[in-house]
Amino acid sequence: MELTNKQKQRIYARIRDALVLIVAAVMMIPILWIGMAAFKTHVDVYQLKLFFTPTLKNFETVFQSPYDLHEKLLNSTIVAFVTVLIAIPLATMAAYAFSRFRLKGERIMFVMILATQFVPAVVIVLPFFIMFRDLGILDTRFGLIIVNLSIVMPFAVWMIKGFIDGIPLDTEEAALVDGSTRWQVVRNIVLPMAAPGIITAAIFCFIIAWNDFLFALILTTNEAVTLPVGLALFKAEEGDLWNLLAAAGIIIMVPMFVLALIIQKHFVQGMTMGAVR
Repeated sequence: MELTNKQKQRIYARIRDALVLIVAAVMMIPILWIGMAAFKTHVDVYQLKLFFTPTLKNFETVFQSPYDLHEKLLNSTIVAFVTVLIAIPLATMAAYAFSRFRLKGERIMFVMILATQFVPAVVIVLPFFIMFRDLGILDTRFGLIIVNLSIVMPFAVWMIKGFIDGIPLDTEEAALVDGSTRWQVVRNIVLPMAAPGIITAAIFCFIIAWNDFLFALILTTNEAVTLPVGLALFKAEEGDLWNLLAAAGIIIMVPMFVLALIIQKHFVQGMTMGAVR
């Protein structure tokens, strides 16, 4: 018996829904496990219990000695926020220059900026280590900010340029003819229209800086240790302390979720508009 087009569409829709549920389950199960393990005791965390007596002791322990997660949290927050505060204005100006002005060697410069994104981090971490050691900024927040700027700036320039390219040039030319200065055009026309792209770039820059592990692992030892590196401290003679790791993991993830909820509208709009036009 041959199926009608309507029946085929129903079958395809059910298959699609099933695949979506499977993918969602694969993505959510690790997060749910971390969420449950964060409230379990060290004994319960090794047992697949769906029902257990939750405890907040893990969240208290991670902020106590020798873990001192509050220090790592402060380092990560300062490094990530300062990186974004410096990177986004500079990247916006650079993206506007690449988009609106015909510069000598413009294509070569832009390709070189993009090429830095394809260099493995493990290749450049040693030169950074030697340079920071000689300059005396090893194991400092300032050093981590410099490294993160070198990582996020090319990405931010590339993304923001795509949004500025989509802004009609006639709008800016009309404002210039009416007597507006170039800075007034950028402030009153370009920035508001490119805001979704700028905010999207800022989000990704913050996530990259917040989650950085390799550079923080190599370039810090004590004073500027960040949250991702701090997770390696949760070990004992009996092995990895998964309940404490889960609690620390929740603390790392919470700012990302809160940030996404606060700027969800701009983030979704920026992602749907696309970075390349």
